Amino acid sequence: MAGEGIGSGAQLEWSSWIKGLGKQARRVREFVGLSQEQVARTAGVSQGAVSRFEGGRGLATPLLVVMKVNAALRSAVSIVDRDLLSEGARGLLLMDASVPADDGAPPITKDPELEELVRLYHELPERQRQRLLAVVRATAAALGASLDHSDGRPAAQGRLSDAG
Repeated sequence: MAGEGIGSGAQLEWSSWIKGLGKQARRVREFVGLSQEQVARTAGVSQGAVSRFEGGRGLATPLLVVMKVNAALRSAVSIVDRDLLSEGARGLLLMDASVPADDGAPPITKDPELEELVRLYHELPERQRQRLLAVVRATAAALGASLDHSDGRPAAQGRLSDAG
């Protein structure tokens, strides 16, 4: 029968979870007195996306939309008197306090230049990525990095340093 087999239980679980999340988002939005249009404008998404998400029709809603709506709602709730909020809601708001702003965020990797290189790589169209890798390999070779010629990747002992 269609829909049964591997993953069908997970599909039902996901469906229930996303519907519950949408229903909770609607409750929060109504509690703080915002319209779907106001949330959409704050979140930078369409009113239709907010409606689909709240109505449980958001199974294909991109995670970014869900996160933007969530951020808009959290911002609205943050101005509510904390004594009115449940312990769980206060805890969720406190999570924001431990998340650094983009401008002061620590790097994801130990090496910020590596993070920049990866970001630049992902910003390129797929067909241009191989060209970037060819340039990086040539540059590494020119700077004296030892290459493992079997796969074109730098060998463990051939790490680049600023002293080059």
